[in-house]
Amino acid sequence: MPFFQEDRPDWERDGADWPNREASRFVEAGGLRWHVQEFGKPEAPVLLLLHGTGAATHSWRAFAPLMAEEFRVIAPDLPGHGFSDPLSPRELSLPGMARAVTELLRILGVTPVVAAGHSAGAAVLCRMCLDRAIDPRLLIAINGALKPFPGAASFLFPTMARMLFLNPVTPKFFAWTADRSAVKRLIDGTGSRLDMAGLDLYKRLFAKSGHVAGALGMMANWDLESLDRELPKLQQETVLVVGGDDRAILPETSFAVHDRLSHARVELMRGLGHLAHEEAPERVAEIVLREARTAGILAEAPASI
Repeated sequence: MPFFQEDRPDWERDGADWPNREASRFVEAGGLRWHVQEFGKPEAPVLLLLHGTGAATHSWRAFAPLMAEEFRVIAPDLPGHGFSDPLSPRELSLPGMARAVTELLRILGVTPVVAAGHSAGAAVLCRMCLDRAIDPRLLIAINGALKPFPGAASFLFPTMARMLFLNPVTPKFFAWTADRSAVKRLIDGTGSRLDMAGLDLYKRLFAKSGHVAGALGMMANWDLESLDRELPKLQQETVLVVGGDDRAILPETSFAVHDRLSHARVELMRGLGHLAHEEAPERVAEIVLREARTAGILAEAPASI
């Protein structure tokens, strides 16, 4: 399988002005070199953030500093994404990704009290919870990719992604054509609207065939059938944050997930798309902070005068 190590994002060049660069460090864990960003005070409760497919730590660029006022925030680039090494082919799966993140947390010596994931990142967190690798008091899924695609798409989508991933030309071609207008069309197609700075960060990543291959590989081996069957076993208090305009994962998907979980509720955010936490980081942060206070993880905010 292709790894495209020669065309992965370069930290000194592509990361020279990376958002929150001062919070970045590199960590060796499970045979991988991880790019990790850390915010907040070491003694604060730990909040783990996992981005979605095709993204990286830049996805939390405005959200993470807001959360750092109350939490010790840990945000890695998932394997094969951004500046983190890719997984080996035999580990390139949802359980494999979950094991890799678990090993990273072990090396970091942290235990998340709150875990928040966007899209596929939410699926990784759910897998980790079901495997009892983590046991956060609060689980936040932001437009979580927690159910298989409906109908024939559940078979066709991963099959097509696998075919594209196995073709070494595909990531290079995608990278070659990833200009700003193409990236804007891709992001707009999710129902989100990002500013030029946000689009340029995605363009920077999509211009690297190694990052594209990491995203395709993740989708190609994404078995949500097993996760879907086991979701009712999830015991964590769960909040499903849903962008009302999400076109990538339709809002009704989260409502269907909610109906199968005994400890979950939906927070609908009207006017936001798939990248709700990038479009309106303050609004999403407000939800997470409120839920953490309700759960007794954080002290109640002082009443305003």
